[in-house]
Amino acid sequence: KGSHRQGISGVEVLRAGLKMTELNPRPFVGSENQGYNLSSRFCMPVPPYVNSNGIWQFIGKAGNHPWDASLPRLELQIIVAFAVTHACHFVLKRFGIPMIASQITGGLILGQAIPGLNRYYKHVLFSDTSLGTLDLVATFGYILFQFLTGVKMDVSMIQKTGKKSLFTGLLTLLIPFLLGAAALEKMSRILGIGMEDKMKLWVVTVVHSLSRFPSIACLVSDLRIINSELGRLGLSCALVSEMIGLILTRSAIWIASIYHAPLHSAYRNLGIMVVYLLAVVFVVRPAMLWVVKQTPEGKPVNSLHIHNIIMLALGAGYISDLFGQHVYFGPFVFGLAVPAGPPLGSALVEKLDPMVSGLFIPLVVTSASMRTNLSDIKLLDDNLAKSTAVIVAVVVLAKVATTMIPPLYCKVPKRDAFALALIMSTKGIVEISTYNISRNIESLTDQMFSFLTVEILVTAIIIPILVKFLYDPSRKYAGYQKRNIMQHSKASGELRILACIYRPDNIPAIIKFLQASCPKRGSLVTVYVLHLIDLRGRAAPLFISHKMQKKTVSNRSYSENVILSFKLFEEKNWGTACVYPFTAISPPKLMHEDVCMLALDKLASIVVLPFHRKWFIDGSIESDDNTKRALNCSVLERAPCSVGILIDRGRIGRFISSELSLGSSFRVAMIFLGGSDDREALTLAKRMSQNTSINLTVFRFIVKTDEMISTNWEKVLDSEVLKEVKPENNFNQRVKYVVEMVNEGQETLAKIQSVVPKYDLVIVGRRDNTETPQTSGLDRCREFPELGIVGNCLVTEDLPGRYSVLVVQQQQTTV
Repeated sequence: KGSHRQGISGVEVLRAGLKMTELNPRPFVGSENQGYNLSSRFCMPVPPYVNSNGIWQFIGKAGNHPWDASLPRLELQIIVAFAVTHACHFVLKRFGIPMIASQITGGLILGQAIPGLNRYYKHVLFSDTSLGTLDLVATFGYILFQFLTGVKMDVSMIQKTGKKSLFTGLLTLLIPFLLGAAALEKMSRILGIGMEDKMKLWVVTVVHSLSRFPSIACLVSDLRIINSELGRLGLSCALVSEMIGLILTRSAIWIASIYHAPLHSAYRNLGIMVVYLLAVVFVVRPAMLWVVKQTPEGKPVNSLHIHNIIMLALGAGYISDLFGQHVYFGPFVFGLAVPAGPPLGSALVEKLDPMVSGLFIPLVVTSASMRTNLSDIKLLDDNLAKSTAVIVAVVVLAKVATTMIPPLYCKVPKRDAFALALIMSTKGIVEISTYNISRNIESLTDQMFSFLTVEILVTAIIIPILVKFLYDPSRKYAGYQKRNIMQHSKASGELRILACIYRPDNIPAIIKFLQASCPKRGSLVTVYVLHLIDLRGRAAPLFISHKMQKKTVSNRSYSENVILSFKLFEEKNWGTACVYPFTAISPPKLMHEDVCMLALDKLASIVVLPFHRKWFIDGSIESDDNTKRALNCSVLERAPCSVGILIDRGRIGRFISSELSLGSSFRVAMIFLGGSDDREALTLAKRMSQNTSINLTVFRFIVKTDEMISTNWEKVLDSEVLKEVKPENNFNQRVKYVVEMVNEGQETLAKIQSVVPKYDLVIVGRRDNTETPQTSGLDRCREFPELGIVGNCLVTEDLPGRYSVLVVQQQQTTV
């Protein structure tokens, strides 16, 4: 027999776990061992039986099993837990319910919640004593999770938080806590609850009053609204609430230690904590910045630095245990010292996150919820459970009501304000882990823990469904009136273009297109440049508006090269072009939200997107980025204005070294088949022809039989937009109008093949799902549906030349 001290000291648990294979998670509380130091007695083999010699040695031997050894049993527990959890998620994900609900449900199934489980399964595979090793692994994983949480958080963003987020984050913490405390005192007087049970209710009040950043970040990420206006607001409020709650809870823990420990010990712990915090600020943070400075741009961080940081983060847990704080506090604060994002923050996240999110976090939630017993929940019979339910109801209702006040005062729509209130009320892994720890140290009863676990499960199911119903970020992109070049950009008026940059080699082609779109005099081109960067090593997305006139070469920036390139373009086109650069750091699958939001906010007439494929100088394919292709397709579906996809085959970038002038000529061809997309493309081409360096040729393809599928009204609109380029009305010698007679698609393709190689840029309409005789028989040109039939034919390798292509689509999202 041996003994082990189990309690708040997580380091002691880890140290003891190396020496034992059996740990009783329900310790016996002796009269001399009250508070955090709980004692348990158990039996264990010496030396511990960790590894088995294989399954074959047990065949035919009664009473022996491979999982008598702790390691095979742990592996089998993990496999069973993952199988049950993913089976639950396979069903629940069809209703939009996040993974956390499936993990809790899996724990309920595997635990004691369902009576009548097989005795062999219950007492051998998941016996109380065997769960100690599983808890140890989960504890280690939760330490790494807290460290990564600190890494992903950018505390400096609090300084940039607006008043709406600041007041919402503050009120959503303080008001629910005060009302919950009032409800606690009232219930204590009515039901005669003693001081010991009253302290348990204080735990519930504090934990439920907090809005934890990891839980909210996980929810908005699962709902795919992390970079929407509501998602950004929720993360900002959660960051404020997290930091305030961290200060208050750590202060409360230290104040409580004064009453449960000698005074000199409490002040010693305070001194050690202050020294640790100062060391993190003045030693660890500069060291992290030094690592970033020593890493060449575009190169990975030295793996030795990564491993040292991880080991120091684990050591920080031991240090925090020394000064009376929880073992998770030290790694979290240590993670805050790591600069968020590339290169260091993203390297740590890429190294640890797959293991933490894929293995440890499911084990943390599942192993905690396995302790839930639904038969323990008796709200009517137990005063403590009844008080818990009342306090939770008061805190949740107060949080919902309080969160809505600042947004409504700032004229936020009621549906969005209510959705934000629900987001701020969500609970997740942090809360269920906190309650599990409180239960282990008997700061919560089994009944309270079971009720709170079920409450977290219910909110995890209901809140995502309600938020999806209340908030759809794409609905604001649809308008009652189309915004495009034809209707909102007169020939002599302002043209607003949103140009997106995915990688540095997109810059030359975009700038060349903008140069061609800038007239030499008269109208103005306003360019909003959006540099899109993948979200790596951060929990919250960023949207940065750069002030170019205040930017210098010495200042570091996420988009330094982009800013300098477009600043030079603006200087060369002074008086005809005005540039406003932005940077969006967000998940690749949600980048279209940033594009559409900026286009809507700036009333852009057209969004220009680079094509996802890149070619070598000899015309062969260099790379394909399917993530950017999906982004282009999403923008085409949702954009609040016209969209152009720019395919750079090399020739358009030839002229980037010099500005277009009277001495240089840029040849543009516009292929017109008819329809709204072609009319939009022609309008853009006519505007480009105002530049004295542009030579424009409009090719109109007409069926010889004059049988067109378009309606008569479509013919009238086509004729109206073509009127200005026809010879009888055209006084611009640099604009030519050519009519080509064809019978079917192959003739059209042959004509295009013969004329376009001599041009630098070819402009076409997308004409998606539009069938006409001019394109009949060209169904094989469907490799890229986002380009339309003609656009596909122009980018295929069968056609000679290195011309570039702009595929234009008129706005589709209208009410």
